[in-house]
Amino acid sequence: MSRAATLASVLDEASALVIVCHDNPDPDCLASALALERIARSRDVDDVLIVYGGEISHQQNRAFVNMLEIDVVAFDELGDERRIEDAGCVAFVDHSRPGGNTEAPLSLEPSIIVDHHPTEAPDARFTDVRTEYGATSTIFVEYLLDLEVSMTTRLASALLFALHRERLDFIREPTAREYEAALAVYPDADLEVLEQLYGTAFSPATIDAIGRAITTRERRGSSLVASVDRTTETDALPQAADYLLNLEGVDTVLVYGVVNGTIRMSGRSIDPRVHMGETLEDAYGGLGNAGGHHDMAGGRIELGLFADEADDEADLLSFVSTRITRRFFDTLHLDGDEDTER
Repeated sequence: MSRAATLASVLDEASALVIVCHDNPDPDCLASALALERIARSRDVDDVLIVYGGEISHQQNRAFVNMLEIDVVAFDELGDERRIEDAGCVAFVDHSRPGGNTEAPLSLEPSIIVDHHPTEAPDARFTDVRTEYGATSTIFVEYLLDLEVSMTTRLASALLFALHRERLDFIREPTAREYEAALAVYPDADLEVLEQLYGTAFSPATIDAIGRAITTRERRGSSLVASVDRTTETDALPQAADYLLNLEGVDTVLVYGVVNGTIRMSGRSIDPRVHMGETLEDAYGGLGNAGGHHDMAGGRIELGLFADEADDEADLLSFVSTRITRRFFDTLHLDGDEDTER
């Protein structure tokens, strides 16, 4: 039995399905959730709910949800009348562990896990984690084709945009499978919608955060660390990291900031010698959650861990900045005397 058929057999036994996205879901996660919803409904599962934690703050992600009319509900909007713990079937897409990059309760036991991130997944009735793939959307395209589930224009558009944003736009270690998946959904996609998505504007808060990252950057060799200070825009961090990676002579970037009392981090690297996921895990794994891919990774640390080290907020943020920067450069074995000009 193929993995797609095994997934279908699990859904055949479900009367309802809750699909859990990771916090601050990106197009790969949202498109994967939309694909799983489509597969579930093809198996006569009519009660499907897609939930997420954090915020959808990236301007393209907000437009993605609105223009494609993706029905998603934040955890804090669920209310007492519907508890995901009571759902007969729970699926995690584009992540695999409660308490990692999701607000889902630690006690939640998923029945379905589909992911491409390198992590240790818990036991589930159906687990498909393919770290050799560049996107979770690629896996779902294969499911749809294998199960012969018809592709709607909305779903094809979502998957094509997700494949590009996750891998193909940046040429970040895409596999041949990402190109094959894109070709498979391309005929049914609405290219005008995708063009509009690419034209979405930055919010003022995102521009401010990127500006702070530019002015606070500290470089050693070809590696760079920058702070956005405090921001309400979680998705400004990866955008700032992508932007700073364009700086001449820079191949590894870490951007961090404080979002709602939590230190958030986003890392990027095009240096084949640097595994960004392992670097962040080595540097900050003992303080919080950190990890990811060879070329892109993230993490978060509760700000309260540093609260006793400073008397006021300014001192606290200065202390955090020193610790975050030093740990990153130390993990990369970059000494202070390798500092270069901004």
